[in-house]
Amino acid sequence: MDNQLLLKDGTPMPKLGMGTWNMGENPKTRFEEIRALRHGIQEGMTLLDTAEMYGEGLSEELIGEALKGLRREDLFLVSKFYPHHGKKEALKRSCKNSLKRLGTAYLDLYLLHWRGSVPLAETVEGLEELKAEGLIRNWGVSNFDVEDLEELLQVPQGENCRVNQVLYHLGSRGIERDLLPYAQAQGILTMAYCPMAHDAASRKRITGSPLVKEMALRLEKTPEQLMLAFLLAQKNLCVIPKASTLEHVNQNAQMLSFTLSMEDLAALSAAFPPPSQRVPLDML
Repeated sequence: MDNQLLLKDGTPMPKLGMGTWNMGENPKTRFEEIRALRHGIQEGMTLLDTAEMYGEGLSEELIGEALKGLRREDLFLVSKFYPHHGKKEALKRSCKNSLKRLGTAYLDLYLLHWRGSVPLAETVEGLEELKAEGLIRNWGVSNFDVEDLEELLQVPQGENCRVNQVLYHLGSRGIERDLLPYAQAQGILTMAYCPMAHDAASRKRITGSPLVKEMALRLEKTPEQLMLAFLLAQKNLCVIPKASTLEHVNQNAQMLSFTLSMEDLAALSAAFPPPSQRVPLDML
C-alpha cells in the first residue's frame, strides 16, 4: 500500500501516522513512548499528530525529545491549537510555543482543534500570516461538520484549508453520509482520529464480533488491525492511531503492507453499516 496522499497544493502527506493523545504525561512510561515513536518513524509512520491541549504541551515536548537527531525533512508534524487562541496575536504565540516544544522551525500542518467563538475569517487570516512567515506549511481544521466547512469556505482564503481531522472508525461511520464526500469534492483530505474506537465498549462491540474474530483468525491479524485496515482502504483518508508501545507500533506498521480483499471489506461494511440517515458529528 502506498503510504502517501497529496494535499490540494501537491504536498505529500503520509496516509498512516501516529497519534499522541495522553502521551508524555506519565514519567514512568516516557522512555517506552519515545522508543515507540522513534521505532514507528523507522517503520514508515513519519506523520506525528499532537496538540497544545495534550497534556498542556507535554505531548509536544515528548515528540521533541523523540525527534532529536532525526532529519526534519523526513517528518510530517501536525499540531492543533485551542479555539480561544484563534485570534491572530494569540495564534502566533501558540504556534511559536508549539514549535519550541517540538524543537522544530515549522509545522507541516496546523489545525484549529474545534469551532470556537473567534470568527473564522480572523483565524484564517492569522493562519495565512503564519504560512507566509514560514512557521507552518499548511493549515486545516478538526471536528468540523459540513456546515462548518461550508462557512469556512466562504471566508477569504478559506479554500486553503487542506485537512479536516475527525473521529472515524468502523463503528462510527456517520461522516460517510455527507461530510466525507463533501470534503473530497472540495479537495479537503480527511484525517481519522480514534480509528480503533474512542471507548472500550465501542471497541469491544467490534472486536468481539464473531465475524471480526473469524476474519482475524483467518487472516492472522488482530481485530484492531482489521479496524485499521478498513480505514486504510478508504480513499483520500489519513489515519492516526496512537502507538505508545513497540508491540502496538509493529501491529500498526504491518498494515502498510496489507490490504483487505473486496469481499472482506464488504463483509465488515455489512456488519457495521453507516447510519441510514444523517447523524451529529461524533467527536471527543
